Amino acid sequence: MKDLIPPHGGKLVSLFAPADKAKELAEEAKRLKSVPLDDRSQSDIEMLAQGGYSPLSGFLTHEEWRGVVTDMRLPDRTLWPIPITLQVSQEIGSSIRPGARVALKDHRNEALAIMTVTDRYAPDRTMEAKEVYRTIDPAHPGVAHVMQENGAVYLGGPVEVIRRPDTIRFPKHHRDPADVRRVFEERGWRTVVAFQTRNPVHRAHEYLQKCALEMVDGLLLHPIVGATKSDDIPAEVRMKCYEVLLEGYYPANRVLLNVLPMPMRYAGPREAVLHAIVRQNYGATHLIIGRDHAGVGNYYGTYDAQDMLRSLPPGEIKLTPIYFENSFFCRICGSMASPKTCPHDESAHLALSGTKVREMLRNGEVPPPEFTRKEVAEILIASMK
Repeated sequence: MKDLIPPHGGKLVSLFAPADKAKELAEEAKRLKSVPLDDRSQSDIEMLAQGGYSPLSGFLTHEEWRGVVTDMRLPDRTLWPIPITLQVSQEIGSSIRPGARVALKDHRNEALAIMTVTDRYAPDRTMEAKEVYRTIDPAHPGVAHVMQENGAVYLGGPVEVIRRPDTIRFPKHHRDPADVRRVFEERGWRTVVAFQTRNPVHRAHEYLQKCALEMVDGLLLHPIVGATKSDDIPAEVRMKCYEVLLEGYYPANRVLLNVLPMPMRYAGPREAVLHAIVRQNYGATHLIIGRDHAGVGNYYGTYDAQDMLRSLPPGEIKLTPIYFENSFFCRICGSMASPKTCPHDESAHLALSGTKVREMLRNGEVPPPEFTRKEVAEILIASMK
């Protein structure tokens, strides 16, 4: 894979223990203190284990946390925009001393990993919210998670992963970064554009993807299937939409659909940087960055994510962002367009709010074909019955 883009930090990490070692760890875990993992932490365990979070080898220590929060840097000055932390309650945290080994367990009380706790600390969570999410509003889902009552203590240290969390709901499309890189190599793709999504692809998204696909060898459609907001469309529904769309409207030999078991943090600009790093680890050379990337509500400006990526010193990430403005269907042009290509007034643009679209779908109405493919709309309508 020497011709592919290098992983962030230069090496693709793997924290999965070999089979014989995993058996030993599983036995050891039975004797250790248990630390329960929520959905986000389970997603983070998988991302750490399979190298999506390279070069991280575990949950951040206090020193690492401080550098990431205040300066977006790990101690060795490697760029890292969002702290990957393990939050526990005061009760659990106070019972664990630095140097201890603990068993990290899922909802079924099964050990996923063993962590050597090198640090236990109570961070300034208000500062973390302000710096990472640019708000302390508890209505922000990322802030709410940081400020949760049972998350006052953070545990930091390396992890040895016994087994993957029970996240493989889409085995046909669930490949680790090393496997995705092998697919790129087998297909002869040297340039690959990734597309981040936690929603079904509508016509504006399709337009951006196909514009980018004109410039590269392949498209990595990379939907997040880790922990998301409760009101986001379920991953199972979204996957059906992606599959039907790719079947009818994309060249099969130019697109790879692969799930990303990463949780959403809705951190806007900082999360856009993390998404770029993660896609580089998967082997993508480019990433589409559109309007309000990884945003939620009105916490971020329309192009704040683009501005942050543009502000990074050259070479900080090897992947190249591709920036797009808001796209739409223009009735006069008779095609999809953006402010860069369309001279017509907004009155000629088809604009449907998310609220309006959801209302139409709930009523069994198919939105206009200029907004979404009929096949996608039908799947969404069926999911709401």
